[in-house]
Amino acid sequence: MTDTEIHKGLAGVVVDTTEISSVNQETNSLLYRGYPVQELAAKCSFEQVAYLIWHGELPSDEELGAFEAVERGQRELRPEIRELIEQTPVSGHPMDVLRTAVSRLGSLETRFPDDEQSDYEKAVRLFAQLPAIVAYDQRHRHGMDPIPAREDLDYASNFLWMTFGELPDPVVIDAFGQSLVLYAEHSFNASTFTARVVASTLSDLHSGVVAAIGALKGPLHGGANEAVMATFAEIGSASRVEVWLDDALASKKKIMGFGHRVYKNGDSRVPTMKAALDALVEHYNRPDVLELYTALEQAMGERKNIKPNLDYPSGPAYHLMGFDTPTFTPLFAAARVTGWTAHFIEQQAHNSLIRPLSVYTGTPQRAV
Repeated sequence: MTDTEIHKGLAGVVVDTTEISSVNQETNSLLYRGYPVQELAAKCSFEQVAYLIWHGELPSDEELGAFEAVERGQRELRPEIRELIEQTPVSGHPMDVLRTAVSRLGSLETRFPDDEQSDYEKAVRLFAQLPAIVAYDQRHRHGMDPIPAREDLDYASNFLWMTFGELPDPVVIDAFGQSLVLYAEHSFNASTFTARVVASTLSDLHSGVVAAIGALKGPLHGGANEAVMATFAEIGSASRVEVWLDDALASKKKIMGFGHRVYKNGDSRVPTMKAALDALVEHYNRPDVLELYTALEQAMGERKNIKPNLDYPSGPAYHLMGFDTPTFTPLFAAARVTGWTAHFIEQQAHNSLIRPLSVYTGTPQRAV
């Protein structure tokens, strides 16, 4: 044995610096490049926020116009990726499709050098192309053809158009756009740190994103928004919350969508997403969703004093919009690719190979 202190899960360990995002514990605010995320979600488009995350400042009108022109010109689903989606069994998880599609896109980028400018260009291409992948994968699972991208629509509107073949009410577009902003970045979370580990080996950007997608797939990270809807389906109605929670706590079941390692006073993104959910509940006339949401939130607060995280309101919001539950985590990935790629570029700009140590607890040295 050893006296070395073990930090399971790297809890409390500071491994590097970043200029991309932080959590201000005094104001309980998630900051993107210094801006509170709730203000960005209320006042900025997802394209403006993506530009901010990559470049450090919000774009001018001219910079935004140039960025949008580049992004909109690269939205179309590539034939190679359409074929890949159609050849993948629909019994697999959509995150498997997304992971494989990003890897395939990476194989088509080999003519470009691996430097900061080309990595930024690759990041924008991924940003532009992920909605087409996610949208067609959901449609393919229902036996429907892909919907061509539209260059006249903003990012959130085009994403919904490609998924559903029609533009929903502005309240839905606004709620979806805000969710993308809220999911875009969150410092050294599990998937982002995974991308930075890959970056630290001087591997390529697509390999980092593929690895990040693999990390995000887990139910303790990105898969939590899917698990929230599984919980709602299992409970059924607000009247059953108390009985269900009694059984869940007695069996030590983890209640997904609650708690967060970083926030001490509740996830700062929740109020914005909850307001968006409220608007969707009213729009779709689904008070039952809000009743169940509120009943479980109150019960968890009374029993465990644990508050919701972003996945708790985003799950039912995506459900009301019409997304299949297994598509929720790919939606998360389509937003977080901005943060992943920004961190990948930042890591390689100031690189040190990430290689932690471990304490061996196996059998002592012995002879063969």
